[in-house]
Amino acid sequence: MVTYRRNLIPGGTYFFTVTLVDRSSTLLVDRIDELREAFRTVRMKRPFEIDAIVILPDHLHCVWTLPQKDIDYALRWREIKSAFSRRIPPGEYRSKGRINKKERGIWQRRYWEHTIRDEQDLEKHMDYIHYNPVKHKYVSRTSDWPYSSFQRFVRKGVYPLQWGIDDRTINGSFGE
Repeated sequence: MVTYRRNLIPGGTYFFTVTLVDRSSTLLVDRIDELREAFRTVRMKRPFEIDAIVILPDHLHCVWTLPQKDIDYALRWREIKSAFSRRIPPGEYRSKGRINKKERGIWQRRYWEHTIRDEQDLEKHMDYIHYNPVKHKYVSRTSDWPYSSFQRFVRKGVYPLQWGIDDRTINGSFGE
């Protein structure tokens, strides 16, 4: 078994990408209420701040900050994935390995994690999160995507409403 090295910083801030097994699926936006409830349930038991988030049909990006002295984002992701999966009727394709392990075939087992290093790194990842629906051509304006924390940042005055209309309105370039 491969052992993944994770950077664990008590009270750290992290960027995540979490993906469905079926990249052609629209499950996350089709079942947005169930996903929100999974997050809500886990946050009640194991608090953390969702600093920014975007939910796309087949994956999501977010930045979290954990409570001081807490390093266990892995447990939180396991519980969120599990809580969401329990709310979805079975029927997805499952490989033999997943069947043998009694696992659902909804989520990819692993996820991408990046430790936020400083304010500039945080801003870069926030921009990436909020621009993602435009990047994937789901909308032409960031403000039109309903499954994002972008509007919260507009209300706070962090972004102007017109931010993210095209590539020229953001700093830097992003790859995925």
